[in-house]
Amino acid sequence: MIDAADIALAHQLADAAGAVIRPWFRGGVTVESKGDESPVTAADRAAEAEMRRLIAAARPQDGVIGEEYGDDRPDAARVWVLDPIDGTRAFIAGRPLFGTLIGLMVDGAPVLGVIDQCIIGDRWLGAHGQPTTLNGQPATTRPCAALAAAHIGTTSPHAFTTADLTAFTRVQQAARDTLYGGDCHNYGLVASGHLDAVVEASLKVHDWAALVPVIEGAGGTMTDWAGRRLALGSDGRVIAAATAALAADIQARLA
Repeated sequence: MIDAADIALAHQLADAAGAVIRPWFRGGVTVESKGDESPVTAADRAAEAEMRRLIAAARPQDGVIGEEYGDDRPDAARVWVLDPIDGTRAFIAGRPLFGTLIGLMVDGAPVLGVIDQCIIGDRWLGAHGQPTTLNGQPATTRPCAALAAAHIGTTSPHAFTTADLTAFTRVQQAARDTLYGGDCHNYGLVASGHLDAVVEASLKVHDWAALVPVIEGAGGTMTDWAGRRLALGSDGRVIAAATAALAADIQARLA
């Protein structure tokens, strides 16, 4: 399904994106608004363009789905899914909690994922059938089975619809504590056992495709709010949890 060359390419893409992004960080980058009012910068666009160039050279038969430049053969058997800066608001604010997300989907299933934070040097890699690593060392979730003991995260309450926020509030009230902010970095923290779960909504495929192999390879689970595996048609509501028991507890409170 994937091989060492795929993993090497994923690392190459992360290295290239980081090299583009770092000079812009805290450098007064100009901010524009996209059609949905979300922010975008020259760093977002340049990093994705460089990753697309490398994929076209190394894997011309593969498709690409990217946040900034759209879809190129998304129905291919193998599709790279790119979010050059997940957490653009954090990047603009000079907070080193954004990340570059690089996923590979084969026949619609996420099988390879990288979360790369190029400022502080955190890089999680998850690959189907292999344990997740953080900077080359094994990463594992914490064995938390109950929400009452769980440290959970979400990027912002403003990302939820009114109904979804009501459901999330039931989870939050039952959890030990809740961390706001963090974007994709939170999922890496789940994989490394520092957070126990992340609950979010309104995610696009480029937001979650890279995260699934990272979470699952660390011993966790990542599904939609009903417990279904994430796929291209998913509604963007996700749970990443350290254990299946914790995921079930969260699902019951969201229902």
